[in-house]
Amino acid sequence: MAGLAFRRVILKLSGDILKGDREWGIDFRVVQRIADEIAAVYTDGLELGVVVGGGNLFRGSEAEDAGYDRLVADNMGMLSTVINGLALQSALERLGVETRVVSAINITELVEPFIQRRAVRHLEKGRVVIFASGTGNPFFTTDTAAALRASQVHAEIILKGTKVDGIYDRDPRLSPDAVKFEKLSYMEIIRRGLKVMDLTSITFCRDFHIPIIVFNLLKHDNFKNIIRGETIGTLVEEIAG
Repeated sequence: MAGLAFRRVILKLSGDILKGDREWGIDFRVVQRIADEIAAVYTDGLELGVVVGGGNLFRGSEAEDAGYDRLVADNMGMLSTVINGLALQSALERLGVETRVVSAINITELVEPFIQRRAVRHLEKGRVVIFASGTGNPFFTTDTAAALRASQVHAEIILKGTKVDGIYDRDPRLSPDAVKFEKLSYMEIIRRGLKVMDLTSITFCRDFHIPIIVFNLLKHDNFKNIIRGETIGTLVEEIAG
């Protein structure tokens, strides 16, 4: 594990990044690109868990707006994360990366159930563990699932892979003069109302002292360089003083 800044990491992938430039669905070229970035550090001894979202396939909030029951809509959303998890697993295993998809809801014909001790053991054996189905409960986002899983497996940090290179004061895709932050505290994110992760997940990370780095996962070698200690993206942590 020489040369690694972090030993055990949770990588959070939104469904949005998996759809690429499509309106919805899975762009398998993007999935393979992400798999390539993970495989580049797989043999270095990194213990990696990946929490996948499902918004590229189904968003419970949109179904609720259309009149669907929120519980049903959120259950459908959790199932979409399993589809994304299986896609990522296949892409990784094509590269020789051993993986396990574990789900917070029981679908034992397809994936393993989430058991905390078993998940930790997979990590210790060098398997990439893909966490699907969020927390297994409605009303909670996969951002919150990432914070929860990071705590449960004792990860050192959450890396949130996005399409942009950090956190800005405004959406840089809409505002060319948006200002990027190099470092923020949890409370600054809450106070500024920045749409980085939802309030529950930010509060959880603050309470359990889990730092977050938001970065552009689609830029070649960004993931590897962060793992090796380079300053990339925006760091979120408790700032003294």
